[in-house]
Amino acid sequence: MCRLEKTANNIFVLTLTGDNEHRLNPTLIGSILSALREAKVQATSGSVLITTSQGKFFSNGLDLAWARAAGSKPKAIERLTHMVKLFKPVVAELISLPMPTIAAVNGHAAAAGMILALSHDYVYMKRDRGVLYMSEVDIGLTIPDYVNALFRAKIGSPSARRDVLLRGAKVRGDAAVRMGIVEGAHDNEERLSGATMRHGIQLASRKWNGEVYKEIRKSLYPELCVVLGLGDAKVIAKL
Repeated sequence: MCRLEKTANNIFVLTLTGDNEHRLNPTLIGSILSALREAKVQATSGSVLITTSQGKFFSNGLDLAWARAAGSKPKAIERLTHMVKLFKPVVAELISLPMPTIAAVNGHAAAAGMILALSHDYVYMKRDRGVLYMSEVDIGLTIPDYVNALFRAKIGSPSARRDVLLRGAKVRGDAAVRMGIVEGAHDNEERLSGATMRHGIQLASRKWNGEVYKEIRKSLYPELCVVLGLGDAKVIAKL
């Protein structure tokens, strides 16, 4: 499950709780989506979201064990397809959230876990533990259209996208910085938490209008927004 807290600095902290792999099954996906919608309801000018997790995993992707528990292969594929569809609104909610967003990746972020991280505006990692990893090429799964659009939007280098998607590269913190995927890599959880919170406080101090921020973000990723079904809204906050 997850927990949403709000600090005195107008920062929402969304934490994936527990020491497991934070596999994204319908229950956890629903919990994250509910938390994001709650943050949106409570948002004011200057709000910021930081997403992190407990344990050694940020998220190890969709819950394939839950899919296989359906029994037959057709039923397992049906469950997997269902999770892929359920996860799309999480990406859409993050791309259209009316505040800056930061992912503090303090452990492994694989497949849908990496997608969750990249759906934020800024990503920070630990240097000593954890990788970004798209496992689909290794386990024999294709990649949904909204995920492909997200990668084209968020990873500018074609060679970096190739290595992540076609080689199944397990990218550690320093390499992810060099590839332009993350903002920074830090030696331990304390430094990672400190860096993301400092960045969050700096962003919150600007007290930007969330609706304006959201629409500018959406304008950066037009292809992704079309795939996610996010329309345009004309917002003028000040003259």
